[in-house]
Amino acid sequence: MKIAILGYGVAGSGAYEVAKTADNIEVKRVLHRRAVAELGDIVTTDYDDIINDREIELVAECIGGLHPAYEYVAAAIKSGKHVVTPNKNLVAAYWNELHALADQYGAELRFTASAGGGIPWLFNLRRQSRSDEILAISGIVNGTCNYILDTMHNEPVDFTEILAKAQALGYAEKDPTADICGFDTQRKCVISANLAFGLSITEDEVPVFGIQNINAGDIKYFRQHSYTCKLLMNAGLTEYRAYAYVEPTLVGKGALEESVPANNNLISLTGNHIGTLSFYGQGAGKFPTGTSVIQDVLDIESGWGFKAADSKKINVTIDNAIESHRYYVRENGERRITEPMSVAAAHEIAAKSSDDSFFMAGIRE
Repeated sequence: MKIAILGYGVAGSGAYEVAKTADNIEVKRVLHRRAVAELGDIVTTDYDDIINDREIELVAECIGGLHPAYEYVAAAIKSGKHVVTPNKNLVAAYWNELHALADQYGAELRFTASAGGGIPWLFNLRRQSRSDEILAISGIVNGTCNYILDTMHNEPVDFTEILAKAQALGYAEKDPTADICGFDTQRKCVISANLAFGLSITEDEVPVFGIQNINAGDIKYFRQHSYTCKLLMNAGLTEYRAYAYVEPTLVGKGALEESVPANNNLISLTGNHIGTLSFYGQGAGKFPTGTSVIQDVLDIESGWGFKAADSKKINVTIDNAIESHRYYVRENGERRITEPMSVAAAHEIAAKSSDDSFFMAGIRE
């Protein structure tokens, strides 16, 4: 199968390197804004060179962001080409549009690397949902936040210090907002919930509270009470209602999430028949992401379909009032543990707080 890769950054270069060692795949074109010596004449700056090439059967979009990524992907599908992308921003924002286009034009749309990176999370989530009712999903899906929290629990450092170190190591972007404020995790929650439950929820429906206000005093309190703080996505489904949210969560000794180190991920599903399955590994990076992208390409080349379940649960609404637990809250310098309250109520309190350094974390009992 001849393919084109759009973009030659972290994900694109990783996909190219992995593709070189894969059977039955030839990278015919790489779309990049400038020449790349090691790629030679396969580099093009003109997307029409790819769209108009009938030999290219698949486009791997690795540019990131929403635009022009959406326009490129839509054009590829309309021209009869399959699409693989690790772009969580794109998949979360245009879930319905992309799946409708793929159905209309008979193209495969694969996005395994968009949540979980190198972990085959979405692949197995979809596979399990075919034969089982998925009741809930949860997990650590942002390596940057996990690295920060893990380091704060194990070293005497404050948030700003370890964030700077994460940026120096390349774990965090120059603008870390999407990671530390939870938006990256939110997008992965949207994609995972839609795939697990046959929904079509949007980012606006998933409340998020990040780790940007956590401090060394919070960590000291957690350790004194035998808790470890992790940023988790959470989603679940009942017959007519669903919940989906992102928040720091305190887990106790023995919890699987408690021992996840550095920038690793751990994601779990709970099925009606299978019980709980957990997936662990590198959630981001050049080769974890690149490997996942090429796995999707190989699946398509081998004829392995991966159609997301139709979003038939149109009467299911997101209602975070159905999920409740205790919270750790720090506001205006005072710390307290609340009585059990709904997720909806807790996130409303956070949104209305006048304390710019307000911090909260759900407590998993």
